[in-house]
Amino acid sequence: MSEIRLVEGWKPGAPGFLIGEHGRYYARHWGLGALFEAKVAAGIGEFLSRYDASRDRLILAMAGETFLGGLAIDGHYPDHPGDARLRWFILADAARGRGVGGMLMDAAMAHVNSLGCACTLGTFAGLDAARALYEKHGFLLVHEQEATTWGQPLREQEFRRIAHIHAGGANNLDEMP
Repeated sequence: MSEIRLVEGWKPGAPGFLIGEHGRYYARHWGLGALFEAKVAAGIGEFLSRYDASRDRLILAMAGETFLGGLAIDGHYPDHPGDARLRWFILADAARGRGVGGMLMDAAMAHVNSLGCACTLGTFAGLDAARALYEKHGFLLVHEQEATTWGQPLREQEFRRIAHIHAGGANNLDEMP
């Protein structure tokens, strides 16, 4: 596999990768279906249509031209004004267990630190590897409840990370042409 690099911003095919990986992974492991994938697609489309590089980030892990993973930092979160929100964190199967998730989270939290704001994320119970990564990066569980947001009963969770101010330093992201 080519050297793994992080790329910031939209790249042709990135939305499809994020939507497709979410659809495949969550159908295979959690039985989530078309409703889930449609909500992911609608959210990503809405995010990209109002993308503001001064607050938002789309961060992709790549090996050559192959997508390995990605996530977004959404700087517009009406439920918690002033906060950022971590969204659509997903890895391709080939990237799991290779440190790619940690690379993505490090870059995302560096951006959140540069904003000087708190960060929130929504997930559900049972995604233990992701939860360990979130907690390693300072997120704490602040709320959970049974809900059917994604089409079936799941124990939905909200995690929050308080604001950290990061002074200077490179973010190790390649600019896309």
